[in-house]
Parts: sequence; structure tokens; C-alpha cells
Amino acid sequence: MRRSRKVKILATIGPASSSEDMLKKLFEAGADVFRINMSHTDHELMRTLVGRIRTVEKAVGRPIGILADLQGPKLRVGKFTNGKETLTLGQTFTLDDNPEPGNSTRVYLPHPEILRSVEAGHRLLIDDGKLELKAVKSDGKAIVCTVVAGTSISDKKGVSLPDTDLPVGALTEKDRRDLDAVLATGVDWVALSFVQRPEDLAEARKIARGRALIMAKIEKPQAVARLAEIIELSDALMVARGDLGVEMPLEAVPGIQKQITRAARRAGKPVVIATQMLESMITAPVPTRAEVSDVSIAVFEGADAIMLSAESAAGAYPVEAVAMMNRIASKVEIDPTYAGIINAQRSEPEATGADAISLAAREIAETLKLSAIISYTASGTTGLRAARERPQVPIVALSPIVNTARRLSLLWGTHCVVSPDAIDLDDMVDRACRIALDEGFGKPGDRVIITAGVPLRTPGSTNMLRIAYVGSDVQVRG
Repeated sequence: MRRSRKVKILATIGPASSSEDMLKKLFEAGADVFRINMSHTDHELMRTLVGRIRTVEKAVGRPIGILADLQGPKLRVGKFTNGKETLTLGQTFTLDDNPEPGNSTRVYLPHPEILRSVEAGHRLLIDDGKLELKAVKSDGKAIVCTVVAGTSISDKKGVSLPDTDLPVGALTEKDRRDLDAVLATGVDWVALSFVQRPEDLAEARKIARGRALIMAKIEKPQAVARLAEIIELSDALMVARGDLGVEMPLEAVPGIQKQITRAARRAGKPVVIATQMLESMITAPVPTRAEVSDVSIAVFEGADAIMLSAESAAGAYPVEAVAMMNRIASKVEIDPTYAGIINAQRSEPEATGADAISLAAREIAETLKLSAIISYTASGTTGLRAARERPQVPIVALSPIVNTARRLSLLWGTHCVVSPDAIDLDDMVDRACRIALDEGFGKPGDRVIITAGVPLRTPGSTNMLRIAYVGSDVQVRG
């Protein structure tokens, strides 16, 4: 099954979409990668979902990527005697280390790291920003605040700290257990929540040991401030706009989204735009015009993937939401302005032979109007470089390693095919031409350009390109 669009669709699975039949419908509607949210999934269910996705993968004959999204630290206030309280603007309200139920003047905060870290002038956002407090003083045991906005607080509401750099890592004990469990099932990507600094990625990478690629979720101001360092240590980025919109001014989020997208593109790292893309389709069969525009902007910016959350996980119209996102993206990519916008944002290649080969392949393919760029890739590096160029022609990534093909299913414009390794250079060319013909990327007489590393089976050694004709009598050996 060949997609007509280059941007990929990442669909979250949940109660509305966890059956094998529904997963197949979502794939057929346009989903390329499935997300399992470990905030709402236990290990037994996670293993069941992975098994169902792999069954669908076998049925459709296409590699499907799986992203496991770790929960990260959940910072919450304690409980109240009456369950909830109404506050007044300007009043004093305290968060402290006293475990007794709260009232209209105080509440327990079971996070000593927050009590020690918040300073006078820092903001504390409760319940996704519905209540804003400003710290007046803090002594490590209590934070005395002034109520700045909002008047309601209730049991176990979340706490966000846009001005405070917390001395805690991104992985909780639950996350470590979840990470071990998802790695054992062979998921392709792991999304790391609550990233504040590049060091937060180190522990996850050490545990993963290359068994899955690590995606950093950019959802905190501290991560935006150190974006370049985080990009360097991550395999991909997710623009988690929901949490960004809580901790940063809403009007700043669109600009930050563009900054992150362009920075990731310059670095050649995949970037996913997430949260509330088609939110109204949780309950309605069609999106709002504003949501359509929002999805379109992400596609115009050249994001690798656009993501559905509750729309596909718990909504009433999961298949329709995926199909709608597919239609929006496909329409944008044939818009007369699309190619010009993508080309204008193309970054300069790094001074390496592999980057030079990828640049040359794209320029030759577009100049000669070739049918496709076919990249042999064992580790995925050659496919990543090809996608970074954002060529006008399709990219076909051939890999003998199914895990590599699954990982590359997240990449912009990349059609992944699992193929036995070539015997030699001649077989490599013949195999590429046969797959281009079989997969619908060329007909007899068309030309394709092939990139690979020589010697064969040497990861990260992209150093060869070759133009070849697609013929009807191609012979594949082995």
C-alpha cells in the first residue's frame, strides 16, 4: 500500500481503537505509526496491543512503527477536607509539607523537590493553568503564594512550574518499569516526557541501549531554552503543544512550534506535531475550519508526522479522524505553494560525504525528473539523510532489517520496504529497480537513483549513488 502523501500520521490507540479490526481500519485510513500512551496502559494491555499491531502489519504487508509514550513525573496537590475549595483573587494560599487535608488557605504538596526549588516570584499553575499562584516566599517546607488568576482548586489537581527548574530526572520508577516492559516487546520509538535538560535523555538512552529510538517531548519552557542541546542527544522530537500551552503563553506556542520544527529539520531529526489537532472530532464527525488550518500549517512547515491523541484513542470517530487528517495532508502537498515553502526551509548539508551524496541524489533526481530515490539502509542513517533533503520525488528505503524499516515509517516522504540484503552491487541495482516497479514507483523505461554504502552492510557509510533504468525483465538473485 503506497501513501499519496509525504507527511506521516501517528495515531494514538485506546478504548475506541484497540481491537485488531479497528487497528487495520486505522492503518487503511492513513495511520503510519501507532502510539501507546503508558499513562493509561498497563503492561499486559501494552503487550496485547503490540501483538495486535504486529498481526495487522503482517496482514497488510507493510512495516508499521510503534511509539510507547512514557508518563513522566505527575506533580499534584493533595486532597481537601471538602474535596474542593473556592479562593478569591489576591488572597494568600500556601502549599506545604503537612499531609493533613487542605482548606481554603492551604493544601499538602507531596513533592519536597518543589518545596525546595520554588523561589519568590515563581508561578505555580494548578489544573492546567485554571488557577495561577505566584510565590511570595518559600522556606523549603512551605510556599506562600498569592492567587493571581482563577478561584477554584480541588483534590489531586496537577501542578505546572514554568519558572522553576526542578532537580528531578524525566524518568520515574513507573517509567523505568514501563521502559523495561516496552523494550522487551520490541517497540520502535520511546517518547520521553518532562524533558527539561539534555541530561534527562541520558538515563533512557542507557536503558534502551539502541533497542528503541528516543523521542524527546518538548513541553516545558526549560526544554525550549536548551533546545539545541536536546536535539543533539535525541533521535526525534515531539512538539507537545498541550503542556507547552499551559506553561507558556498560548500566543507564543505557534511560534515555538515553528522554531522547533525548523531546528529539527536543520539537524535532520524527525519532528512530530501533537495535541488537539482535530480535537472537535472526539465528538463530531467533522473538524472545525481552524483545526483544518492548524493541521495544514504543520504540513506546510515540513513536519515529519502529525499526531492524533484522544481523537483516535477515545473519540467517537477514530477512523474518520485519521481519514480527515490524511485528506488534509494530501491536499496541502499538492498545493502550488507547498514545494516552494518546503524548498525555502531546506538546510545546508553537513560537510560529510554521506550528506553530500544525499544532497546530490536529491538534486539529480529533481533535475532529471527521476521516479524515485532508492536508499539502501541497514541502520536507518541513509534513510534519515534522504528525508532531511525533503526531495520532490518519493524516497524508497530498502532495509534487510525489519526494525529499521519500522523506525523509518515515521520519517517524512519515506516508503519503507523490508528486502533481503543484496549479494553485490549489480544485485543491489537489480533489486532496487524491481522493488520500484513492484511498489508502483516506476514503470519500465523510468529511471531511479540509488544511494547506498559501499562496502555493503557497513552502517553509516553512504558513499555511492547510481542512476538505473527500471525494466520489465529485471532479475533479482538470492
